[in-house]
Amino acid sequence: MRNINEDTITQAVIAAMVDCNNPRLLTIMTSLVQHLHSFAREVALTEAEWEQAIGFLTAVGHITDDKRQEFILLSDTLGLSTLVTAQNNAKPPACTESTVFGPFFVEGAPELSLGADIANGACGEPCYVSGQVRGLDGQPVAGALIDVWQSDEDGHYDVQLPTACGEHEHRARARLCTDGEGRFHFRSILAVPYPIPHDGPVGRMLEALGRHPWRPAHLHFMIVAPGYERLITHVFRDGCTYLDSDAVFGVRSTLVADWVRHEAGPAPDGKRSPVPFYTLQYDFVLNTAAAQEDRA
Repeated sequence: MRNINEDTITQAVIAAMVDCNNPRLLTIMTSLVQHLHSFAREVALTEAEWEQAIGFLTAVGHITDDKRQEFILLSDTLGLSTLVTAQNNAKPPACTESTVFGPFFVEGAPELSLGADIANGACGEPCYVSGQVRGLDGQPVAGALIDVWQSDEDGHYDVQLPTACGEHEHRARARLCTDGEGRFHFRSILAVPYPIPHDGPVGRMLEALGRHPWRPAHLHFMIVAPGYERLITHVFRDGCTYLDSDAVFGVRSTLVADWVRHEAGPAPDGKRSPVPFYTLQYDFVLNTAAAQEDRA
């Protein structure tokens, strides 16, 4: 490996991996090296630009912690998250489409009963959400486990907010199980548009590229049931300004739904709401697990 130059470096790096005993890792790394080197050649990358890129990635790492995942934001805003999601989640047309996971999912959300108020004090106008989970055959999926999470009306997720005791307090986030007919319902708050965190390196990148950091209003859902593929998706609020310019490219037309406004009065939970409220009704259709195994 002496006297390596710009014409021989790529094959030299690939040859250095000859003893790798993981075929999949070797395939990925070989392609990665080839594409990275081709990129550097194509744009005639300068040393100053290379150093700037290293500094950018270092900054992304430094700002990442247990409450903020800047690398996911970077992947999302470059469209990589959507690409990987799309190519790994092909489904029959009748199934609910998948979209990006996002950086704000939290393991161990509280398990609440159907009809519960998952907002738990999160600020926002009241909203009642209901729907049904079914399979491709139209049969209801009883006992499906639903994780749901969203931002408050200020655009913040609970993990972004400081707490008095220093421990995370779950707000606008919960786990619920569908009933025997695959139905679910809960109370939360109205989904609103919000900017992704843009006070760090990803935000500076977006500004330099003339892009905004905003996401259209949405609810996150993750649904898991035996015999079915896991579904990770959003439901987007129709009429939102950013549906056609989502900073993370996550919008699908089939995932856009109406949030219906109601004046103060009888609410879906049988109580009287002293303030105007919204309702959202959305059904999910899961793909069978066998279909996923066939693709693998």
